[in-house]
Amino acid sequence: MPGPTGNGAVTRSTLRRQIADALRDEVLAGRLKPGQEFTVKEIAEQYGVSATPVREALVDLSAQGLLDADHHRGFRVHEYSPDDYRGMVEARGLVTDGMFRSLADGRADLVDGPRLAAALAGVRRRGEEAQRAATAGDLTVLIGYDLRYWRELSALFGNPYLSDFLHRLRVQSWVCTVQHLRRLSDLRGTLWSGHTELVDALARRDAEAARGCVAAYNAHSLALIERLTGG
Repeated sequence: MPGPTGNGAVTRSTLRRQIADALRDEVLAGRLKPGQEFTVKEIAEQYGVSATPVREALVDLSAQGLLDADHHRGFRVHEYSPDDYRGMVEARGLVTDGMFRSLADGRADLVDGPRLAAALAGVRRRGEEAQRAATAGDLTVLIGYDLRYWRELSALFGNPYLSDFLHRLRVQSWVCTVQHLRRLSDLRGTLWSGHTELVDALARRDAEAARGCVAAYNAHSLALIERLTGG
């Protein structure tokens, strides 16, 4: 009989992750809209699985701030406000500012030599794809590459807690903004596309230039969302 780490537990854990990822993608794609309600049973039937991994996945997404749990009605997609977005941008800025300060002070746990060069090259490729998607106005592709870009970039600093926290903030930021961005019929030239400039600054270990890139990004994003929301 398998113990707690047997194949059954591994399969359920994998299924839980897959369902959580699929539902997160549904929210980011705008197919699950802010305030939309659903039950564990509905999601289980949609994916043809049992209720247990679905319930666990929904609890995980609730813990990440993407869903709200209602004991009587199931779950609903969390509704973020423009003020929420301002708070997210401020929090993101504090995290990245700390990362770049540690780089300037020589405290950043960056890998030197060929390993760093290879890692930066990988981040740059993600940035190039994100940049192309932003220029083309392809929001779905942009979100996917942008999340990978920032996850890999923050991992260069060697602190998985920082990387996980920043990733969560970035997912929440996209969930907050996607509902407004998808109202625009043409996003070409509207979205920030400075991904490669930031990588180049980090490759030079130019903390001030990196901070300038992020400050420009945050200002651009805030101005865009405030314009779309009338905030």
